[in-house]
Amino acid sequence: MFLVEMFQRKTTMPTAVEALEGRAHPVETASTHFVNGRPLKGPFPDGLEIAYFAMGRFSAAEKLFWPLDGVHVTAAGYAGGLTPNPTYQELMTSLTGHTETVQVVFDPDAITYRALLRIFFESHDPTQSMRQGNDIGTFFRSAIFTTSALQLEQAEAARQAYQTALTAAGHGGRIVSQIAPDTGFYYAETNHQQHAARNPGARTGLKGTGVACPDLG
Repeated sequence: MFLVEMFQRKTTMPTAVEALEGRAHPVETASTHFVNGRPLKGPFPDGLEIAYFAMGRFSAAEKLFWPLDGVHVTAAGYAGGLTPNPTYQELMTSLTGHTETVQVVFDPDAITYRALLRIFFESHDPTQSMRQGNDIGTFFRSAIFTTSALQLEQAEAARQAYQTALTAAGHGGRIVSQIAPDTGFYYAETNHQQHAARNPGARTGLKGTGVACPDLG
């Protein structure tokens, strides 16, 4: 019974009353990207756009994006929740409402948002609810947080296209990825930034469905 209750707590989103209080000031984080040395926080150069993807462990997800041509900088953080300026320890209680999220700052003239969406859908299992493999919790849920009306439209279209591809391939799952406008991104602590580069060989916890995402245009 205890294990059942623990599982339910980890996979149930907190209410505003249940959410931790948080703090007024951001937690301390790195000032520059560990791999490319660029400033981790804005303001970013003119013409760049920001995308947010949650797809399990951000330590594994972030490294999918920073090597891409057209990606200016990436960062690990927390989004989609209630608690202001949460810490990693608070996140792991499932009482902040956030999910581990990667911020991708990119040049749309060099790489399209649709190309980033394709990586998102192919690189994890978007049909798993509140988990990725053995990583279980609201903080591992799949989500896309958009920063414009066009991103929202393209994300929803990509979800539909990938669902069609999954069904055609005989994959019985339904995509549960949350798609919603960004309501705030909080940078994670320094040791979580570019974790895969700081800790080569660390486990990833990410596994795709094996179904290719259709050409999104």
